[in-house]
Amino acid sequence: MSSMSMPRSLWGVDSRVIVYAAIGAALYGILLTFQVPVPGTKDVSARPAFALVPFFGYAFGPVVGFFTGFVGNAVGDQISGWGLLTSWNWSIANGLVGLIAGLAPMYLASMIGGSLMNRAIAGAIAGTVGVVVGFLFVFTDMALSGYDMNTVISTEYIPVVIGNLVSTIILVPVLVYAWEPVKERMGR
Repeated sequence: MSSMSMPRSLWGVDSRVIVYAAIGAALYGILLTFQVPVPGTKDVSARPAFALVPFFGYAFGPVVGFFTGFVGNAVGDQISGWGLLTSWNWSIANGLVGLIAGLAPMYLASMIGGSLMNRAIAGAIAGTVGVVVGFLFVFTDMALSGYDMNTVISTEYIPVVIGNLVSTIILVPVLVYAWEPVKERMGR
């Protein structure tokens, strides 16, 4: 039995997936209002709420993770005044993080089936891989905004990856520790 609450199929969409995706996107979108700008960057902020993206992917699967990141980021942009899909490529990058973290059960099965500490560490690993790989999508800014590669790397990719890794490495294990007892009581 898997220790994470997963649908029968990794890519299946049922009522549980829809509910978890909607909850994740709403929480992420609303909590994105709490951000700390990263000095020396162009519109990059440290966002503690970001940890919800890899957590929802890891805990509930790649479909939930993608929806949480993509829709949650779009909602957060709308609430903060950026516009619903002004930065659509950044919303896709957020979604890719959740999707990649949601694939963790396929690759980290031995850790996920172990102790709570192992599951928490696996969540942090899944989130870390998701952040590093998913945010590669921001290189679309080179084509969209005419930035050169060095600018994208130094003012966008590295700062957003570092800020999101801090949130992910610290908060995803905390969320796993909080979720596991609830999941057990729910009989999942």
